[in-house]
Parts: sequence; C-alpha cells; structure tokens
Amino acid sequence: MKAGAVRIIGGAWRSRRLHFSDRPGLRPTPDRVRETLFNWLGQDLSGRDCLDLFAGSGSLGFEAASRGARRVVMVERDAAVLRDLQANRERLNAEAVAVVRADALEFLQHHGDRYHVVFLDPPFADDQWPELLARLPQCLAAGGMVYCERARALSELHGWTVIKSGRAGQVSHQLLRRTDHEQ
Repeated sequence: MKAGAVRIIGGAWRSRRLHFSDRPGLRPTPDRVRETLFNWLGQDLSGRDCLDLFAGSGSLGFEAASRGARRVVMVERDAAVLRDLQANRERLNAEAVAVVRADALEFLQHHGDRYHVVFLDPPFADDQWPELLARLPQCLAAGGMVYCERARALSELHGWTVIKSGRAGQVSHQLLRRTDHEQ
C-alpha cells in the first residue's frame, strides 16, 4: 500500500508531517485551501470544540488541534485510515484529539455533544449531503459553523447561510452557519 504525507501549516505543530495510507477516496485538503479555511475561522481556535466527521488524513482535525482547539473529535470508518490517525495522534502527543471509528451519519445520530466547528470533507463520490445537513444542527454549539468541501459548491442549503466560499482547482469549499431564525 502506497503511503502519503501532508504537512500541518500553522500553530504548535507547524511543518510537522501527517502520514497516511493511500485509500480509495482519500484526498487530503490542499495546503492552500486549509490556509484559506483557517483564515476564515481565525488562526487561534482556543476554547473551541471541533468535529472532523470524515477525518481521512486528519489534515483538518490536526490543523485545528495545532491551532489550540480545546477538543477535536475525528470520526473515520476505514480501519486502516483509523490506525494512521491514531499513529499520528501518538506521534504528535495530541491529547486534545480523540479518534473514533464510526460511520458519520451514525455518529451524528448517537452522540449528543456540541461543536463550534464541524469539518465535512467526505469522498467526492459520497452523496449524503442532504442527510448530513439535516442532522448537523443538533450537534452545533451556539454560533457554530460547518465547513464543506466538495467537487461542486452546495446549492440547496435550506436553513443554512453561506458565510464564505471559494474554489481552488478541483475543490469547492464553503463555510456555513444556520440561518438566524432556526438557531
């Protein structure tokens, strides 16, 4: 199995590398997109709880932890990818990071925690978006935001407001918040 690596671009673990196995659909968020995202969120995530719902390489979750997030829960269903996440967690001594093996939708259904930032970066072929967006409000803290990464921008966003959006190469990314009257 071919291995890959991606570097953390900011915070306490800046320039450290995350190693991961090459798996179908695994596509780490590019550096340029992560830089844009963390400019949108603010460079310091101290006191925020984050959920990386399709953790994959862990680039978004470890980046958040590197930037001071109080807690980062990484959800991944692939056993090999999960082992890589756990190895990177140990190597970085990332005490704020919890790695959970679960399906994303099942996790949302069975866990009642609330998060300030939720990262959604499923494989591009995955089409669970309507169900994901319907279940997310129950796990958002007041004022919480959802980062979405796909091949094309989400267009049917009933109950959500696009705060920021961008495109870089093959990646469309958006930062969402629940519309005021539904929070």
